[in-house]
Amino acid sequence: MSKNLEHQFVTELENNQNIVHKVCTLYTHDRESHNDLFQEITIQLWKAYPKFRGEAKFSTWMYRVALNTAITLYRKSKKKVKTQDFDSVLFKIKAQEYDDTEEQQLKLMYNAIKELGDIEKALVFLYLEDKNYAEIAETLGISEVNARVKMNRVKNKLRTILNP
Repeated sequence: MSKNLEHQFVTELENNQNIVHKVCTLYTHDRESHNDLFQEITIQLWKAYPKFRGEAKFSTWMYRVALNTAITLYRKSKKKVKTQDFDSVLFKIKAQEYDDTEEQQLKLMYNAIKELGDIEKALVFLYLEDKNYAEIAETLGISEVNARVKMNRVKNKLRTILNP
């Protein structure tokens, strides 16, 4: 891979890494698992980047890769994340420490979201990221109408979880 492509990737990843951190927060329960999943998503993004055609925004593509990686690993390992060796990748990313204390107000919501199914989690995550239903549908590979229907069902489910 060319140095220019590598530089573009690192820049995009550094600018959008909070997307990956948020996905990791939804699919993990401790700091070590969070870091492992972040690493695995980064590896999958790196492997897939040469195929990124720019037809969608980088962030939309990143959401899709991150969510698919998290869901796949979650299903395979039953909440225990297996990672690949990261030493083979030559670049270094300036990691920003993810400060989850800023999100203490969202703790109850995150716990409720963690009780949802994999696709429901992805749907809520994209909704909370202010994605419109067309973008949600594109990212998840479903119709816009289906995204709306599923979101209404998830909202009701979250209300039930938060207000038993």
